[in-house]
Amino acid sequence: MHDDAHIWNDLNSRGRLTLIAGPCVIENEKLCIGVASFMKKTCGELGINYIFKASFDKANRSSGKSFRGPGLELGLEILAKVRRELEVPVLTDVHTEEQVDATAKVVDVLQIPAFLCRQTDLIQAAVRTGKIVNVKKGQFLAPQDMSQVVIKVTEAGGTKLALTERGTTFGYNNLVADMRSIPIMRQFGFPVIFDATHSVQLPGVGGSCSGGQREFAPVLARCAIAAGADALFFETHPDPDKALSDGPNMIPLRQMPDLLARLLRVYAAVH
Repeated sequence: MHDDAHIWNDLNSRGRLTLIAGPCVIENEKLCIGVASFMKKTCGELGINYIFKASFDKANRSSGKSFRGPGLELGLEILAKVRRELEVPVLTDVHTEEQVDATAKVVDVLQIPAFLCRQTDLIQAAVRTGKIVNVKKGQFLAPQDMSQVVIKVTEAGGTKLALTERGTTFGYNNLVADMRSIPIMRQFGFPVIFDATHSVQLPGVGGSCSGGQREFAPVLARCAIAAGADALFFETHPDPDKALSDGPNMIPLRQMPDLLARLLRVYAAVH
């Protein structure tokens, strides 16, 4: 069975690629078990460290009428089942301080969403659990500005921190992933993750929903590995066009094995 020290060593080591992957939101238990099982098998065959990801609540949807997820109680039950039955590490988002302690009892990695990366009390509450904390760089921040996040974490006693690049706002309804951010943030002394699918999101382009260009996610992932990223983050779904959140930028599940095999070749060349 996995433990925090083992997961942290995997994430902080450059010996093997680490992948965080799963559906954007918990739609139901069957989806999570199916995706996690498929990805565990795929990553096991390829020699990739795997962490399952899904959100119990998407609090930052474009529209107030959009599906947000099953909520804290049911969501954590499903994540706990994935972790227990499949024996895979699990990552999920927390949006408020009140969610932190209950979530930390279930998952291995607490994630601070990009829009909340400057919320001092939330970050420090997550750090105090002793769990690995992954903070996504805000779309509104320069990579060097994440140094202040690192200070907040370390002042709260945190040592197990990862930083994630997920694109920067570029004009209206568009993001650009600047690969310079990876070596810049690696200078802070913590692993850097590249979120390939959120980086190709087109925020709010549909008015009440976001669009995306999933065809560019593999391109950016290759670039990120070449730039020195320690791990990759992909959202994936058996049928993204029918997904309840972030469908346009998610990778079809059936495409993941070939995509990862190609990315491994780049990783091997770099390392």
